[in-house]
Amino acid sequence: MRAYASDWAQFARWCWERDLTPLPASPEAVATYLAARARAGNAPSTITRHLAVIGGQHRQAGEVAPQARDTRMVIADTRSGIRREQRARPSGKKAAITAADCARMIGCAQGEGTRSIRDRAVLALGLAALRRSELVALQLSDLTLVAQGLTLRIRASKTDQEGVGAVIAIPAGKVLKPVAHLNAWVRVRGGEAGPLFTRIGPDGAASGEEMSDRSVVRLVQRYAEKAGLDPASVGGYSLRAGFLTEAVRTRASLAKMQEVSRQKSVDVLMGYIRSAELFDDHAGEGFL
Repeated sequence: MRAYASDWAQFARWCWERDLTPLPASPEAVATYLAARARAGNAPSTITRHLAVIGGQHRQAGEVAPQARDTRMVIADTRSGIRREQRARPSGKKAAITAADCARMIGCAQGEGTRSIRDRAVLALGLAALRRSELVALQLSDLTLVAQGLTLRIRASKTDQEGVGAVIAIPAGKVLKPVAHLNAWVRVRGGEAGPLFTRIGPDGAASGEEMSDRSVVRLVQRYAEKAGLDPASVGGYSLRAGFLTEAVRTRASLAKMQEVSRQKSVDVLMGYIRSAELFDDHAGEGFL
């Protein structure tokens, strides 16, 4: 909701600065705006969201969306050009954090202070294929301890906008030990209902307020730097990407990967498989 409100405010401001009317906006104005977003470095998915927000605002105001009035196809042609240009650019995708990397990062969260205990739990659980938005949305009541580890109830996610929910299993683990780290955090946090991962107050105590997804990004980058990784090369998605990469390396089945990651598109998972298996049974292995 914050992103949608921000997108509309940016478009409206861009229009007023150029003496253009944002509502109703002309298809030509929208196409020019989308091209400006692309030049500013926005990803195709972000540009698609901007366009959806503009159309949504028009419909809410009882106006026809610009893309529905685009008889000259200027918006469609601009988006096609943006996609061609984006494909020609090097990918800016953040690097995956492997299990070994994550273990070093967890080791850098030393001590038994409240923040260190929480951060170790966030890092260990983050490598269990959770998006950062899902991590911060977890409630204490979403955890259920079982003999093999625990189950997590994911109330809603990027690929589950209707909020149907899902339950995923987190094994106790032998290396990162996510369940042990999470239990340690719960003991410090206390048993009160509310967000699982909370902010740490100035006094070093759990505040009861939900962490933000941006704070997860900063947490990951901070410990990545401590572990000797380039903090600029990693982000909030790096832990989830690390899970998928490690799952491929350990020969997990595609069905099991999809069960945990809840990816709607098999093509996305296949991208990780192709990347991780580039050198497996290489055609030039025997003679290069």
